[in-house]
Amino acid sequence: MAQYGSEVFHNYDKPHHFNKKGIASSKTVTEASREIKVIRETDVIVVGGGPGGIAAAVSAARGGADTILLERYGHLGGMATGGLVNIIPNLGDIYGEQYIGGFCQEVIDRLAAREAACFPERRFWGKGEPLVVEKYLKANMMHFYIRKNHEDKYVVLYTAVIDPEIAKDEMNTMVTEAGAELLLHTWVTEPIMEGNSVKGVIVESKAGRQALLGKVVIDCTGDGDLLPGTGTETVDYMVPGSRIAQFGFVYWICNVDLEKYDDFVNTQPEKYKEITREITKLGGSAFFSRGLLDHQEGVVWVHRLIGSLHQTDPEEMTYIDTMTRKQSVRSWELLKKYMPGFEKSFIMLSAPQLGTSGGRRIVGEYFLTGKDMDTDRPFEDTIAIFPDNDRGEKSLKYPRTYIPYRALVPKETEGLLVACRAFSADHEFSEFFNLIPHCMCFGQAAGAAAAIAVKEGVNVRNVNYAALREQLLKYGAILP
Repeated sequence: MAQYGSEVFHNYDKPHHFNKKGIASSKTVTEASREIKVIRETDVIVVGGGPGGIAAAVSAARGGADTILLERYGHLGGMATGGLVNIIPNLGDIYGEQYIGGFCQEVIDRLAAREAACFPERRFWGKGEPLVVEKYLKANMMHFYIRKNHEDKYVVLYTAVIDPEIAKDEMNTMVTEAGAELLLHTWVTEPIMEGNSVKGVIVESKAGRQALLGKVVIDCTGDGDLLPGTGTETVDYMVPGSRIAQFGFVYWICNVDLEKYDDFVNTQPEKYKEITREITKLGGSAFFSRGLLDHQEGVVWVHRLIGSLHQTDPEEMTYIDTMTRKQSVRSWELLKKYMPGFEKSFIMLSAPQLGTSGGRRIVGEYFLTGKDMDTDRPFEDTIAIFPDNDRGEKSLKYPRTYIPYRALVPKETEGLLVACRAFSADHEFSEFFNLIPHCMCFGQAAGAAAAIAVKEGVNVRNVNYAALREQLLKYGAILP
């Protein structure tokens, strides 16, 4: 079971139970055989335009591969944009050393140039500057920005937040500038198999059922949507009440007078507690985080986590979405009615995508476990270094964790890479290392490897690591 440092919130929600309608009988239907029109033949097909998918498509295209990126929604970014999980955490360790760079840092740099990314200045990373620490504590962002060092003092982590709307535009630009083709509004339904080799994908869209053929397919769906159809061995065990056993529902409230709110909290603390209790009693919540984007004053973020062990079940997703939306609107109504500063507020937007945190994971050429976090030794095929900040004393002793390329390569399935939170790892490892920046690292490595495999005419599991390392370093990855 994952162990968090005492300063990190880990009292997550337990799974919810509801009456499922299900199917009353075991009837089946037989699909008629039909010919499917092939609309593309390409080198690399990237499925899913979330953080991992964007990185994979850009990396593959930069490596010279003819690449297409398929996305079910009308925008890129996945959880980072459509899920309003616009926080890119844990880019550096407790000591102020940055370890996640490459594509992830490029995204942050490009957005910062458009005043669409905010983060603490480098001189504060790993330091305990009181005003900076207080800023993130006051924002209720301790979980993402503040840890205790070896002297038991609060220090600031390198974590960024991005503007999701500007990010959608910038991510489109990055994909097309790299030379990859982008196809939105396209739902990938299953892989095209030839024996144990993936040869392409079947898609559904307003244009009907179509097919694409490719030399390498990269699953960046987050939930490993292609995996059942490939026969790839997977695991899906999650500990109830853990971080990855959660749905996320995020919404933003704007036009909040935070000066009035702060004055009320500071001058009438007992009244504030009374109102908070009343809001809770009436079925709402008074908890929120202060938006950290510089150009969005008076905006607060509410991140709801709802326990679940079945994050790909449409019945459960529907139940969670409708139940949580009702509770969220109720919370805002109560804040508006009772809490000073919220009188003229309104819900600015809610995430069009229900956040998912965990699910099926491949059993790859290397299967990462909790033991792999307790070592200083990199792998021979290391493709990323992840800052380890959430395990208290263990993080102080082992502040970095290494990821091998083999964790992206499924056993016994050819022509496929997995570059999302479905990478090869057990529950404990995934609990800490399946967030947005991690998926960007997986994607960058998978895209580069796919391009090398196509160029050299080899299987993705046989890609030369020296060539892969060179390509990753060329585009800013931080490696041992």
